[in-house]
Amino acid sequence: MAPKRAAPSTKSEDAIAAEALRPTLDLARDVYRQLADGEIPRMRLPLRTKQNISFQMRDGVWRLGRQMGTRSARKKDGALMLLRTFYLVDFINEMARERKTSTLRELYYISEGWEEGKFHSEDESNLLVEDLEVLCERLREDFRLHPEENGASVIGDLTLRERNRKGQVKKINCRDDVGDGGYALPFNVEKEKIELLSTGAKFIVAVECGGMVDRLAENGFDEEHDALLVHLKGQPARSTRRFLKRLNAELKLPVIVFTDGDPWSFRIFASVAYGAIKTAHISQYLATPSAEFLGVTPSDIENYKLPSDQLSDQDIRALQAELTDPRFKTAEWRSEIELMLKNGKKAEQQSLAKYGLNYVTETYLPEKLGEMNVI
Repeated sequence: MAPKRAAPSTKSEDAIAAEALRPTLDLARDVYRQLADGEIPRMRLPLRTKQNISFQMRDGVWRLGRQMGTRSARKKDGALMLLRTFYLVDFINEMARERKTSTLRELYYISEGWEEGKFHSEDESNLLVEDLEVLCERLREDFRLHPEENGASVIGDLTLRERNRKGQVKKINCRDDVGDGGYALPFNVEKEKIELLSTGAKFIVAVECGGMVDRLAENGFDEEHDALLVHLKGQPARSTRRFLKRLNAELKLPVIVFTDGDPWSFRIFASVAYGAIKTAHISQYLATPSAEFLGVTPSDIENYKLPSDQLSDQDIRALQAELTDPRFKTAEWRSEIELMLKNGKKAEQQSLAKYGLNYVTETYLPEKLGEMNVI
């Protein structure tokens, strides 16, 4: 189910926050009513099991199915999960009142003060936050919760307005008004936080490695080809994927993904384009199904005679799993994965430096983007 979003153009930031938190209070009221009526408290929520998650070919994203489960206080484990849930609801609403935010790791340590309700691991607290997203049809960012790391950095001709923590609004151009590292995305990239104003870019190159982003920027690739560079920082954060989705949907910018040539980088592309099982409940919000993979492909390793490394046993198992992954179902992907398995080679983006520091911007990217009819 897709998260419900408020319309920031007609509502204040406080009104948006109140609307986002209302489902948590409704949840608390419902359990309070059950207790007042002498019932054993329970909650119904969609099951987040592999059996209830499927890849929707038409939309190109993972989706939760319709199977529901019940979390009940009838047994001790269920009662403890309900206790933790409402400690979490109380904490979220306290943060909203005090205009605070919390990292997911801070939440885990804060629960140490919840006595019987404390979490036994950070994975446990993260899963409960995801359950609350599903129950309330909201995002953890609406609950003022975020991971330790922020999202991507952006370099190029994109002008936006950002509301800072003091409520001040600043107009920023991601080329002219930032340092060499570009504009750093905050954890919340919604319209109430960031308003996209204008861009001179014609497409986005989402790049896995920081060194390659630096190379493209230093060589002036973004200016010469009217491109927007987005550093994914490896497996991209949710805020990064959401920002790419917004750029694609609102500014109509094609998203081109440029990664290393290995099975784990293929999955980075898949998470940008189609989402992941873990975030199936918000795939529509995060995924950009029209995103295209540029490289490095197994064919590139052969055609450009790139320096390479041997696949490890773990790499081989990952590639074999990708042959059955619906996100890699096309004949082109199957051919490339089978070629990598056959040759036993993987390569990094930086291997293109074999031909000099300008090769990637003067030869490789123009050739590949030309074949894709992007430039």
